[in-house]
Amino acid sequence: MAANTLLIELGVEELPPSALTELAGALRDGIRKGLADAGVEMGEATALASPRRLAVRIAQLADKQPDREVEKRGPALAAAFKDGAPTKAAEGFARSCGVTVDDLIHLETDKGTWLGYREQQQGERIEALLPAILTAAVNALPVPKNMRWGASRIEFSRPVHWLVALYGDQVVPASLLGLDADRQTFGHRFHAPAAIALDHADDYESALETAYVLVDPMRRRERIREQVLAEAEVNGATAVIDESLLDEVSGLVEWPVALTGSFDERFLEVPAECLVSSMKANQKYFHLLDDAGNLVPQFITVANIESADPQQVIYGNEKVIRPRLADAAFFFETDRKQTLEARQGALANVVFQRELGTLADKAARSEVIARFIAGKIDGDSSAAARAAQLAKCDLVTEMVLEFPELQGIMGTYYARYDGEPEAVAGAIHEQYLPRFAGDAIPETATGKAIALADRLDTLTGIFGIGQRPTGAKDPFALRRATIGVLNILIKGELDLDLRELLEIAASQHRDLPKAEGLVDDVLTYMLDRFRAWAQDEGLPVDVYLAVRARPVTRPLDFARRLHAVHRFAEREEAAALAAANKRVANILAKQSHDGRTQIEASLLNEEAEIALANAVNDCRDQVEPLFREAEYAQALDILATLRAPVDRFFDEVMVAATDEAVRANRLALLASLQGLFLAVADIAELQR
Repeated sequence: MAANTLLIELGVEELPPSALTELAGALRDGIRKGLADAGVEMGEATALASPRRLAVRIAQLADKQPDREVEKRGPALAAAFKDGAPTKAAEGFARSCGVTVDDLIHLETDKGTWLGYREQQQGERIEALLPAILTAAVNALPVPKNMRWGASRIEFSRPVHWLVALYGDQVVPASLLGLDADRQTFGHRFHAPAAIALDHADDYESALETAYVLVDPMRRRERIREQVLAEAEVNGATAVIDESLLDEVSGLVEWPVALTGSFDERFLEVPAECLVSSMKANQKYFHLLDDAGNLVPQFITVANIESADPQQVIYGNEKVIRPRLADAAFFFETDRKQTLEARQGALANVVFQRELGTLADKAARSEVIARFIAGKIDGDSSAAARAAQLAKCDLVTEMVLEFPELQGIMGTYYARYDGEPEAVAGAIHEQYLPRFAGDAIPETATGKAIALADRLDTLTGIFGIGQRPTGAKDPFALRRATIGVLNILIKGELDLDLRELLEIAASQHRDLPKAEGLVDDVLTYMLDRFRAWAQDEGLPVDVYLAVRARPVTRPLDFARRLHAVHRFAEREEAAALAAANKRVANILAKQSHDGRTQIEASLLNEEAEIALANAVNDCRDQVEPLFREAEYAQALDILATLRAPVDRFFDEVMVAATDEAVRANRLALLASLQGLFLAVADIAELQR
């Protein structure tokens, strides 16, 4: 069976840069799946893309499906013959197979004997398979929004102009989106507009590079990075390369050429974040910093053309950025004419959620919660209350209305200009931390207080109106809010009771339709999210389940138990003690134990039960002080020494003694043993 390279290219007008990577990957995956489902052997599948094309290259693709033996089952033998002669059922089955009844075989199964037929089926050639596979792959693409062009009824993300389908040096006869496949592709729109005839699928990348197209997205992305860093070095500055911006710029150009432009130094009077947001959001520029980390009045743009006069390209970009930065400066100066405090009234006109009121209502609720939390963590309750009052005021400023990503950041700047205490100003930005997995948490007590308050208010409010997340739908980002609360409490080492915090938050809402059981519902939801938190920390699910089985409502304490149980689970004694605890739980449930843990020494008869009782008492004396100090890992190390007496007890002692008092005493001993472990977690869950 021969093998060769397959190349598929769909030539289009400029695709949305944000969708380019996903579309290219989806096309590759769709074609690969279609070939795999058809049983065709293949090598590596590579997604290639530029703004004007989606392409897939598959190496070492077999030229046909493998031949295979096909087995068909017909009627049961009892129904296939009557008095030794074939019935109509047998004859009909034979005709459907294209043979006579004499050519059929008997198939033995566990349900009896059946007529059957086996034949060698020739595998289809790749040329016959590809048209349907390509059509299915393209139809399944996650196109953000379809459009039509010309008089055609065909729809795609952008107008499609050419289709390449090459298997080795042969064109695969296929039609797609109104186009017939060919070997003709096109290079850069301006540098190499003429058609390019590909002799072989392996020539694709080199032919396009000669025609000023870097079709490999990763090569193009890294070429941009190298050029931007080199431009910055020439200018004695450091380029800040935002990876998401790098992705977007890579999706905008086919032949990147980095150029450095500049802007008027007077714009540096505006906060750097405003200028950077304007350069990134509007013009896709990379900004530069000096050795002290300050913004310099320069930018790097990536052109899609190798101009004979690059200075004209630079001048054009400088001309475009000037009014953008002037707008940012205007917004900044306009906003400063009014204090944040003066904007509080405007929050009453901004709806947070129809049933939960306005941002002013949310600020009032958050103020109470933040004040309470600050008092609990030895923070400044007055500063927390003030920060909560001002936290959302920058949402109604011109700058944040233009650049929503600056919320919190501008509030901090404006609060400082207004003369607010630094604890208040800094907390306005910190309220949004952490923004994503791995992000920093608030550093200050005031920042922690309002970050927690804002999230707890949202969680209790949205749950209270019956809009808890379901499946993939989480419009208020409650999962992210929950993980944020957990991270702040744990990484900030705040030993707060989540139930108590939720009760305070829930009490600030009025007339919630789902008020009954609200705190328990939200608490359960948040503790269940610990599973995702634990997985992010690299902790196995059975460790999470062991701790979740206990009524632990302090996230910091929960996390300490998780790490302690994880360490314990790696000990040699863990598996045996987990099994023993599972056995103890089953015995206590089966015997309907009343919960008594007081052991009567006079009723201990067997050496093994005496040894276990002594070991349990010794361990209790050692671990109870450790439990009070939350030193769970050390406590579990001590409890691990119980393995030998526990094993001996179960080997030598009959729990269900005929003497009722002895039996009850042995159950109390087991309950006492179980209680020591349950003070940390239900380690029986480790058996999972």
